[in-house]
Amino acid sequence: MYGSCMGRYTQLMLAQVHSFVLQGIDPLTCEVEVDVAEAGLPKTTIVGLPDAAVKESIERVRSAIINSGYPFPMSRLLVNLAPADIRKEGPIFDLPIAVGLLLAGQVVQTQKHKRLLFAGELALDGRVRAVSGVINLAILCKKLGLDGVVVPVENANEAAAVDGVEVYPADTLSSVVGFLNEQHEIEPLPDVDADRLLNGNGVCADFADVRGQEAVKRAMLIAAAGGHNVLMIGPAGTGKTMMAKALPGILPPLSREEALDVTRIYSTIGQVPKGQPLIAARPVRSPHHTASSVAVVGGGAIPRPGEVSLAHHGVLFLDEMPEFSRAVLETLRQPLEDSHVTIARAHGSVRFPARFMLVAAMNPTPKGAAPNDEASQRQMDRYLSRISGPLIDRVDIHVEVPPVPYRQLTDKRNGTSSAQMRDQVVKSRRIQSDRNGGPLRPNRTLTGRELDKLAPLDIQGQTLLKQAMTELGLSARAYDKIRRVALTIADLEGGKAIQAHHIAEAIQYRLLDRNV
Repeated sequence: MYGSCMGRYTQLMLAQVHSFVLQGIDPLTCEVEVDVAEAGLPKTTIVGLPDAAVKESIERVRSAIINSGYPFPMSRLLVNLAPADIRKEGPIFDLPIAVGLLLAGQVVQTQKHKRLLFAGELALDGRVRAVSGVINLAILCKKLGLDGVVVPVENANEAAAVDGVEVYPADTLSSVVGFLNEQHEIEPLPDVDADRLLNGNGVCADFADVRGQEAVKRAMLIAAAGGHNVLMIGPAGTGKTMMAKALPGILPPLSREEALDVTRIYSTIGQVPKGQPLIAARPVRSPHHTASSVAVVGGGAIPRPGEVSLAHHGVLFLDEMPEFSRAVLETLRQPLEDSHVTIARAHGSVRFPARFMLVAAMNPTPKGAAPNDEASQRQMDRYLSRISGPLIDRVDIHVEVPPVPYRQLTDKRNGTSSAQMRDQVVKSRRIQSDRNGGPLRPNRTLTGRELDKLAPLDIQGQTLLKQAMTELGLSARAYDKIRRVALTIADLEGGKAIQAHHIAEAIQYRLLDRNV
């Protein structure tokens, strides 16, 4: 059909196809311009700050077009990826470049492409392979008010998680050409039933399996209810790690908005499970203590999200916190305060979201035992000094985890279960959502001014807090954290006003302020 056109196009022209490029996890429109020149020796040039994978794409595109039975121009080709000042990486531009070349040669003879966005890698035989970041393409399409996206079949479910966008799954280049020429129908995927997916937290340990430690469970309940950071300190074998693993099981399910935020991050680095439209459970990240600052916070020559961003809307668990390097721990200070990470490079900066619950555990000494004499007490003080005061100041709840007595270990009765705690957390979060202005505003996110307005203290509470500030030498940051935790305790009691006993319990959770 196209044999007479091989080697030379009857009409040479410029074609424009739209795709996307990521700045961090934020999608920007990328205009793929293809110019097929009439004069000049055969040569292909790709401009617009392409990386090696993008430069190599023309060879994949050439083979895919020819092996799909279409002509490839034997003349001078120029491919421009605009905007030209943003680095382009990965194979996502294969499909839009191929569509542009076929438009230039009038193989594609409609203007249907103008209302669509394209992304996909091409195999040499014309198959369309999966790429990263497709959910961001769908979000961009919705923002621009376009009709839909053409993406690989393997990524289609992910893109369909964005409501209001027609998602056309492409398996081959031939099917895309037939679709654009209205010779072949590609049925758009139905909308994803997000409510059905976001119905639980996955399999977690149960707090009922933790013997004793009811006081620590209470602290974990408060942490989950208000989204507070928590540090557990106690000897080895007291259940710290088990309770940290059980914590995600009492957190409320992700909302659709939260699930989209999390999926965008994982999609950017290609870690959305195959065929799964959304990350449905709250992420739990547990980096090893040998992890570098770049691995934990993010970075690299081309910035990528780190563990704090992969834990967005979830839990970051640091087991044996003092064993992490001081440099790594200090890099946590900014995301804990601002809920995002800004990574600066010579060519610009990118921002990754990082709103996570920090759950940390540590032994009192390097040997794991509780101090029992003056020498071991000094050893404990040295061990605690590995964590800086400003970092500890940013942790809302410090709780001591004592050894479990034998009678509690052998007690056949179960303690407080995850199901019971989850019910209390959900009720508390509902109160916070109604008062604080939305489900994404747990008590941990309230500013000092908002606390003054939403949670004023009575005279008794003010007196008690003033005394604690003076005697313990607490910082202004600790002052607000005590008020936030006290507000959460009040919410767990049904949304009552903050009273003196709420303040008293919140002060008890500033254990390490007395040691640093």
